[in-house]
Amino acid sequence: MNRNFNDYIRLFIRSFIQGLIIIGPLAVTFWVIWTVVFSIDNLVPSVSGKFPGLIFFIVIFGTTFIGFFGNKFFIGRMIVDGVDYVLEHIPGIKFLYTSLKDVMGSFVGDKKKFNHPVWVKTNENPEIWRIGFLTQTDMSAVNMDHMIAVYLPHSYAVSGWVIITQYSNIKEVTGMSSAEAMKFAVSGGVAGFHSDDNVFKAPE
Repeated sequence: MNRNFNDYIRLFIRSFIQGLIIIGPLAVTFWVIWTVVFSIDNLVPSVSGKFPGLIFFIVIFGTTFIGFFGNKFFIGRMIVDGVDYVLEHIPGIKFLYTSLKDVMGSFVGDKKKFNHPVWVKTNENPEIWRIGFLTQTDMSAVNMDHMIAVYLPHSYAVSGWVIITQYSNIKEVTGMSSAEAMKFAVSGGVAGFHSDDNVFKAPE
């Protein structure tokens, strides 16, 4: 009797945990989306109170229009370049603007930087390799001849660190795209290019 009762308890706990695994990502995703929409929509409270969602759609479509106009038309490109030039030459604002521009450009857009995944040897004995992204192929400008820069993302975090190493310590990543390599690194190796059948599962 006790054995059956304990089996039911274990089944309940396992099912509850599986439910959290299923519901957790969905709940967090919807919460993030709702928070973003609500925050943007409340930029003009007087309008959002009468027409919920209007400010959000105006911001989204306005941003899309600016991106299209600034990229496809010569006049738009001139305006964008002019604003960019002014902001990059204003003391104080220059540092904030250029930093945000470089960070955002590294992840998205036509000039994103994290598109060259590599394996990096970080230890010789025992031999240890980490996955990263080649960001600088020449460090001679800072007196680091024959050296390169590699960005190593942290798992389960929006952060990472940069190492300077020799080119002989890296090798190209084959068999997965840069997006798959980033997913592999950030997920701690449990997601990305491979089948779930290859993921280690602790015995129940």
